[in-house]
Amino acid sequence: MRTFSDSDFSDEVADDTNSGFAPRTVPVANMAHIHEKIDFTVAIFVVHDGQVLLIHHRKLNQWLPLGGHIELDEDPEQAALREAKEESGFDVELIGERPPTTSPGTRALIAPRFLDIHRINEHHEHIGMIYWARPVRGALALAPAEHHDIRWCRAEALDTLSPPMKDAVKWYCRQALQELA
Repeated sequence: MRTFSDSDFSDEVADDTNSGFAPRTVPVANMAHIHEKIDFTVAIFVVHDGQVLLIHHRKLNQWLPLGGHIELDEDPEQAALREAKEESGFDVELIGERPPTTSPGTRALIAPRFLDIHRINEHHEHIGMIYWARPVRGALALAPAEHHDIRWCRAEALDTLSPPMKDAVKWYCRQALQELA
């Protein structure tokens, strides 16, 4: 378990969207890598009041949804809930269907809305499980060790972000906004 020092926290948060959720700051733990060639990840598109929550990733210099690696001791659903909390300060409700098949030794999971595989570099890929979610409780929080900014965006603002958002991420944002309207 990681312990946090004062340097893990920052008071700088951008929140100019009047989303109704107050900003604050939370730390982010290190991400897990399962294998040198491929990892499993989650992406969580959180929608509230006609807006999708995005982070400006510090290392990648890209606008992305919340998300990260699935750790060895968790399933994809647990990873999505953990990543959402660590990266935004929100407890979220994952949107999707859970089959009624839970029995001793088996636990049904909420299915991701989409799956993808994306190349990180010439030797490494991520299999991404893409979830839709709604905030349940918490306060908007920047994870300053990982992100430059966190903000709510309406569909029309996706084309004006700087740096520009990748088309695939924009598509998922618009799809989540449409489906959770």
